[in-house]
Amino acid sequence: MIAKENFHVFNFVNKEDYIASMKGMRYMLHKKSVEDGAKLEVIIWPEPYCYAKTPEEKKQRMEFDFSPAGVEEAADWLNEQYVQQKPLWDLSCKL
Repeated sequence: MIAKENFHVFNFVNKEDYIASMKGMRYMLHKKSVEDGAKLEVIIWPEPYCYAKTPEEKKQRMEFDFSPAGVEEAADWLNEQYVQQKPLWDLSCKL
């Protein structure tokens, strides 16, 4: 699980994508340009493949405000998705 108090990636994501994994669930935080500024796009997908080699239909996306608070909300969402889809992540670890 992601501990929000230690998840300080906002400045990193401001410059480039942040990619990590958590026991079978890979994820990326991405600064997405939109008409009125920027959004924080979070993408999750099952292991074992990298983002570029994973079929689009296996990726799930969510957007948040591009701010430190948005990163905290993203961490909450990532933790929720990890718990809710744990069988998928467990299965992908075995591949």
